[in-house]
Amino acid sequence: MADLCCHRWTILAVLLVCLTLFGSLLVQWPSMLNTFQRPKSTESDIPVNIPNTTVLVWYWALGFSQSLRGNVCKDRYGIPNCILSDDRSLFPQADFVIFHNHELINGKQRLPLHLPRPHKQRWVWFSMESPAHNGDLKPFAGQFNYTMFYRRDADFFTPYGWLEPHNVGTGMTVDDFIPKEKSSLACWVVSNFAAHHKRTEVYNKLKKVIPVDVYGGAVHRRLPSQVLLPLISHCYFYLSFENSIFQDYITEKLWENAFSGGAVPVVLGPPRKNYEDMIPKDSFIHVDDFSSIEELGEFLKELAGDKERYATYFKWKLNYTVMTSSNWLVEPPCQICTKLTTLQTPKVYWDLQAWEWK
Repeated sequence: MADLCCHRWTILAVLLVCLTLFGSLLVQWPSMLNTFQRPKSTESDIPVNIPNTTVLVWYWALGFSQSLRGNVCKDRYGIPNCILSDDRSLFPQADFVIFHNHELINGKQRLPLHLPRPHKQRWVWFSMESPAHNGDLKPFAGQFNYTMFYRRDADFFTPYGWLEPHNVGTGMTVDDFIPKEKSSLACWVVSNFAAHHKRTEVYNKLKKVIPVDVYGGAVHRRLPSQVLLPLISHCYFYLSFENSIFQDYITEKLWENAFSGGAVPVVLGPPRKNYEDMIPKDSFIHVDDFSSIEELGEFLKELAGDKERYATYFKWKLNYTVMTSSNWLVEPPCQICTKLTTLQTPKVYWDLQAWEWK
C-alpha cells in the first residue's frame, strides 16, 4: 500500500511540473511570436497635441520621384502631424531634411551648405547599401544628426523586410505554403556579377555540383517583375547571396525573392546568428553551415528528394507572414514623426564613416 501511495504522489508531482511548464510556455508564446517583428509604431508612440513636423526630402533617391499630394503620411500610414514634402522652398522651416547617400558620393547632389541652417533643423543620412558601396563618407563628418539605414542600431531602422505574426486559421497545413510543380533544383537572379565577390566564388564551385538556373542582367536574361516570383516558385532553392557581407545586410534577395517566391533560401551574408535574430533558424540554409561547397551541393540534392524534410523549412509560414515596406521612398520618412519622443538630442555624427563600418 505504501508503495502504491508513493507511486501516486510521484505521478501527481510529474503532472504539476508539466502543467507549470505548459503554463509558462503559454505566457511566453506571444512574445516568442513577436521575436522577428520590426519595431512597430502604435498610436501611443505618436505625439499628440504638438505642431506639425515637416520632413523635407532634398532630392529623390535614384531619381524615383514620388507624388506627395495631400497629407501622405496620415492618409497612407495613419501618422498625424507629419508633413512630408520635396519642396526645397520649405528648407527654412523643415524639422528634418533627408539626403540619400548615393547621389552625394557620385557628385550628382550636394549638401546645401550655402544656406543658413536653422538651429533646430536635423539632417538625416539615408542609405540602403552596405558600407562597401557607400563610398567615402569622411567629407560628411559633423554634418548629419541621424541615420536612416538597414542596420538595427540606426536612428531610423529601415529593414528590407521583416516577419509579422499571423493566424492562418484552421485546416491549413505546411503543404499549402509550398508551391507545386518544382522543376529546378536551384535558381539565382543576379545583376551585379563581379569576380571579386565572395558569392561569385561560391557560385562557381556550386554549379559544378548541382545545376543552377541563372537569370538577371549579369547573364542577359532579365525578368519582368510579373515573371520573377512565379519563376522562383518552381525552384526548390534560391541563392540569396548578398554582394557584400556586413551586419544586418539581409536584402530583398531573401525577403522578396526567396520567401515570397516560395523557395528555400540558401544564404550567403552575415553569420547565421545574425539571420536568426531576424528569421526562424529552420527557415533557411546558410553556406557557412558546411565544411565545403561540395558538401552544400550534395545536401541540397538530398534535401530536394526528401519531401517531408524539405517541408520543415516552410513550417514558419504557419505563424508568420513576410512584410516589406509598401514604399521605401515615402514610408521611412513618414516614420520619422513616430520617433520624436525617443530620439537622442542633440546628436551629431562626427565620424559617420567609422559608425558605418563598425
